[in-house]
Amino acid sequence: MLQPNHRRTPSYCLLALLAVAGTAAAANDGSNRAAAMHASQAAIGRVLGDYQLTDREGRSLRLAELRGRPLVLNFVYTNCYTVCSGLTLHLRDVVGIAREALGAESFSVLTVGFDTAHDSPERMLAYGRDRGIDDANWRFASADAATIRRLTDAAGFTWAASSAGFDHVTQVTLVDAEGRVALQVYGQDFAPPVLIEPLKRLVRGRSVERSTVQGLIDSVKLFCTVYDPVSGRYRFDYSMIVAILPALLVLGMVGAAIVAAGRKKR
Repeated sequence: MLQPNHRRTPSYCLLALLAVAGTAAAANDGSNRAAAMHASQAAIGRVLGDYQLTDREGRSLRLAELRGRPLVLNFVYTNCYTVCSGLTLHLRDVVGIAREALGAESFSVLTVGFDTAHDSPERMLAYGRDRGIDDANWRFASADAATIRRLTDAAGFTWAASSAGFDHVTQVTLVDAEGRVALQVYGQDFAPPVLIEPLKRLVRGRSVERSTVQGLIDSVKLFCTVYDPVSGRYRFDYSMIVAILPALLVLGMVGAAIVAAGRKKR
């Protein structure tokens, strides 16, 4: 009877050790997630510096060049064919919806490769091309290791090398026209309004040129677009026009009365 027990003892010990190791790994993973989320949220309100990057054509690109309108910023490594690729493809579709709703020139997109050993300008060029991204206001860039570390830390993007490549937060960072981090969007397949609604608010915060017909059209378009979950697109909401039309008519009548009274007085 003793011998079988002696034979089973190592197995019980091994199972116990695996259970303890699994519990420790889970606790460590939870701690890492909490730290990553804290770093991500702490970046909100932070103004990003003027980092020196290299675009996919091999040309110099300074982050400050993208100020003046909102920026959608995300980080990838080109050897990632699962999460990074899936997020980029989803972001491509969401950006397309946003372009329709807000206008092609209303915001910029920047994808930065953080794997400095592999993410060369040539790789970033191929990365965007292979995912069907043909957008003049979507830039792909890379940089040296020190710059990448400073930029990712500033943007609240946590990453670390692992046996599978890199462990990193699945995140898209929304930056306002002054270069300030405004919002973090998480997940590989977030709903389009999660990004587009705050982006719309940032775009509305920009000064709109009202001296031209196009400026007026753009301002109305920004105000009267709503997300339609059935079609997965933003549509023009005529009910908003109907709602504000009476007020506009009243203002017009008041204005006409003031002008008439002024003429009568003269």
